[in-house]
Formats: sequence, structure tokens, C-alpha cells
Amino acid sequence: MTPPHVSPRVSPPVPLVVAHRGNSTVAPQNTLAAFEAAWRADAAMIECDIQVAADGGIVVIHDDSVDATTDGRGDVGALSLTDLRALDAGAWFAPPFAGQRIPTLGELLTFLDDRPGTDLLLELKGVWSVEDAARVASAVDAARLGPRTIVQSFWPETVAALRDAAGHLRRGWLIERRHEPLTEICAQLGVMTCNPSVELVLEDDGLVPLLHEAGVQVMVWTADDVAQWEALTAAGVDAIITDRPDRLAGWLAGRFPA
Repeated sequence: MTPPHVSPRVSPPVPLVVAHRGNSTVAPQNTLAAFEAAWRADAAMIECDIQVAADGGIVVIHDDSVDATTDGRGDVGALSLTDLRALDAGAWFAPPFAGQRIPTLGELLTFLDDRPGTDLLLELKGVWSVEDAARVASAVDAARLGPRTIVQSFWPETVAALRDAAGHLRRGWLIERRHEPLTEICAQLGVMTCNPSVELVLEDDGLVPLLHEAGVQVMVWTADDVAQWEALTAAGVDAIITDRPDRLAGWLAGRFPA
């Protein structure tokens, strides 16, 4: 069964390059510096994560706590937006990045609006209500980035909330294992892409054809070496999410010269 509003897949000549948390090998993940580096590397998309602060602010950060990627401590959901914005999110990576802040969703969208050519793969971490999902959609729409954005989550409840709150936005479902019945769930969620791990794609050679037959794209995460890129390209994936977008782009240019 093909999800609504999804056309049968037409294979791109090469997979799209998606920068995982920005260009996170050369700059601190999920910061404006990493997003700038991804844009300068000509990544087709930036993948990043958002969560809700204690007072409802929406911020760009992956981990449930701030401990690993800032100079602070505590859970994101227990800290206010003001508290989160006061943290240094760059010095842990390298001294030149000291002073980088945890971006807000609004800052991320403004950044992309000012930099055409790179789109957004936006992951909502955890379970989101329809009301909070609608706030994300409203921000994306206000920034005029709807056509350049895919919203996604590991949690089917969150994907469903996005479907109910903002059916006009393209949606994706992240998976770590083969769910059954996979294509039927994709259809129920109305996703245009189902995004599995590298390991799942390489272990299950029927996964990509199954999804493509259902009209669903495949954006695989997170592949950082040539052996993986070679295997994923041969498997026919639509996009590769990577910590090395500059290197992947160079490898693809050599593998598929214009």
C-alpha cells in the first residue's frame, strides 16, 4: 500500500548527502557552527534534533541531558530556555568553538532561510503531543521552509502527532529494527521516507526494495566510511546520513562523475 501523497519512487542518480547533526566531525554537533560547516560542504540536507525545555522552549540538542555537549549538567526537559541558552555548547569540542550556544528552533530556521541550497531533516526526540508538534509546524511554516523540510521521529506516536497537526509537511519514520507490517505502518503514518540504521539495511537486503515498492524513500543513518557508502549506494538508498558530509560528497563525485 502506498502512503497518501507519495509518488512511486524515481531513483536519483546518486544518494543525497545529509549532514548528521551538521558537519559534526569538524564542529560541535547541533550548533550553528556545525550547520555552517555543513552548508559550506554543500550538504543536500542538515539532520538535527529538537527537544522541549522545561518552560516550553524548543531547542536543538540530541542527548536527553546537557552533560556531554555543554559545560552544564542536567536534563534538557528540566532546564528553562534561559538556562539552556546560558550554557557553552562548543568548548568541549575544541577551544576555538567556545561560546557556541544551544540553538533555538527559530535560530535554526532563520539560519536555513538565509542559506538556500541546504534543506532540513528535523528529528523530534521522544514523544510529542499534537499541540507541541503543531508549534514546530507553525515555526517551519512561518519561516517559509515547509517545502525544504522533512520532520521525523523514532516514535510512531510523534510521527502520528505530526500527521495530525501538520499533514502538509513531509514526514519520516526512523527505525532500528524491522517492524511488521512495515509498509502498512508507513501508510498509516503517512510517511514519505522510512529511515533505517546502516546495520539494518546491510543485514536485510530486502528492506530497501520493499520500501521502494511501496513508494517510500530510504534515508539511512549513520554511515561514515567508504565500505558502508559503497554498499548503501549499491543497495539503492535515496540518502546517506553521515558525520562526514564533505568526504561523502567528494567520494560520490568521484564515484559518479558528472
